[in-house]
Amino acid sequence: MSDLNEQAALLCRLQQENAALRAELDETNQGVLALYAELDTQAEQLREASDLKSRFLSYMSHEFRTPLGSILSITSLLADELDGPLSPEQHKQVAFVSTAARELSDMVDDLLDLAKIEAGRISISPAWFDMFDLFAALRGMFRPIVDATNVDLIFEAPEGLPALFTDDKKLAQILRNFISNSLKFTTQGEVRVSARLEGGERVRFAVSDTGIGIDPQLHDKLFEDFSQVDSPLQKKLRGTGLGLSLCKRFAELLGGEVGVDSTPGVGSCFYVIIPLALATETADEA
Repeated sequence: MSDLNEQAALLCRLQQENAALRAELDETNQGVLALYAELDTQAEQLREASDLKSRFLSYMSHEFRTPLGSILSITSLLADELDGPLSPEQHKQVAFVSTAARELSDMVDDLLDLAKIEAGRISISPAWFDMFDLFAALRGMFRPIVDATNVDLIFEAPEGLPALFTDDKKLAQILRNFISNSLKFTTQGEVRVSARLEGGERVRFAVSDTGIGIDPQLHDKLFEDFSQVDSPLQKKLRGTGLGLSLCKRFAELLGGEVGVDSTPGVGSCFYVIIPLALATETADEA
């Protein structure tokens, strides 16, 4: 009889422990559900904040474009002396206004591109094209700038390289940014643009210069949003610090990557590596 009592007591104790365990599990489940709900709320708040930032950047950029266009048009009319001759000093001042307006216009374009990328509204339009044509267009674009400096801009002929199937406009924008930065931070010597096959399936575009160079400790930060190199020359040149960040994002949209090799006082080499042919599914997703 005592054995039966002991078994009954043991069974009762086990039932009580099971009930306590179930209660604890229910409480834990409620906590997990509450945590998930809080995470969902925070995620939604982050999405709303990101969308608000993108809309603000887009709106601001569009609103800036009209007055900037007017300023550039007026400075062009003044420089052409359509309303009368200008003195040398007045020509100099008009040139300053025009340069500042163009720099601000470039900043606005960068901000607008950033807003489009973060909002997922950037489009990729791949097509077949020849690298000779790409280099020729870039050479013509930078000729007026190079003619006013002591720096040689050299494009190595992309001989033996096949045609590419990618978005040539996005690739050109990456290379334009690399070349523009190299010309800004190179006071003498050369800026060299080249292309070569990388592993048979990809192509590596590089822009190397004999400029001021960059401390290796700063290399990882160069492609972050609003990042700028702290140097005496940088302080003289205005910018958003978005150019290289956009290059990284464009390269990723093209299925590639960007990087830099640089030594202070020797020069820098910025490069982008992309597939010879952009996967169609990648283009469709973009």
